[in-house]
Amino acid sequence: MTTLAVIPARYAATRLPGKPLADIHGKPLIQWVVERARTCRHIDRVIVATDDRRIYDAVLAFGGEARMTSPDCNSGSDRIAEVIRTLPCDLVVNIQGDEPMIATESVNLAVEALLRDSDCPVSTAKVAIYDRAEYESPHAVKVVTDARGYALYFSRSPIPNRIRTGPDAAPDGKTLWGYKHLGLYVYRRQALLDFVSWPPSPLEQTEKLEQLRYLDHGYRIRVVETPFDSVGVDTPEDLERVRALLSM
Repeated sequence: MTTLAVIPARYAATRLPGKPLADIHGKPLIQWVVERARTCRHIDRVIVATDDRRIYDAVLAFGGEARMTSPDCNSGSDRIAEVIRTLPCDLVVNIQGDEPMIATESVNLAVEALLRDSDCPVSTAKVAIYDRAEYESPHAVKVVTDARGYALYFSRSPIPNRIRTGPDAAPDGKTLWGYKHLGLYVYRRQALLDFVSWPPSPLEQTEKLEQLRYLDHGYRIRVVETPFDSVGVDTPEDLERVRALLSM
């Protein structure tokens, strides 16, 4: 099995333009993401997919591999699909270009889920939510799964979970409110190519969550649980938080 990690990165972010090139302790943010991906034991090759020459040049400057993609790509998934159409691989890992603290352990778990289950086309990850405000926030995407660990639904709303308290449910007697979806995906190659061939689905358009396109088409998504949360960089405040965390 050949596993290719593709990191979509765009310059024109609304809230923090140019964030892939934002400096974090002497390295651009995108370099931190690439270096994390390279440490994953199941990944054979790491490529940054971008439509911006500044990002492309920066990746080459630190010894990374990058591919220029069309500026007409509507999403990171479309950008990744454009890259893999010309490359042989079995599995494709989608690591977001604004996740400099993505845990390699989480990536490994998601890849291993497809290695164990040859019939499953897609995997992703979730992390427990112990904070009620996060559970209720539309910025934290929630996921519920069936008894076998496959996704039933994703939502920005606080969708039903069995709220539990006590030492058996959460550390230090905290309340387990539910589970947050992490923006990490592992696809079988054809599953991604199928995905980008479909138009946006009704559920996807309602929730603004593209993974619902798979559920609308009857594809299963295996959701692995990880203890490692991730901090994405969407705002200047997020960037300062990540700088502080990575200085520890």
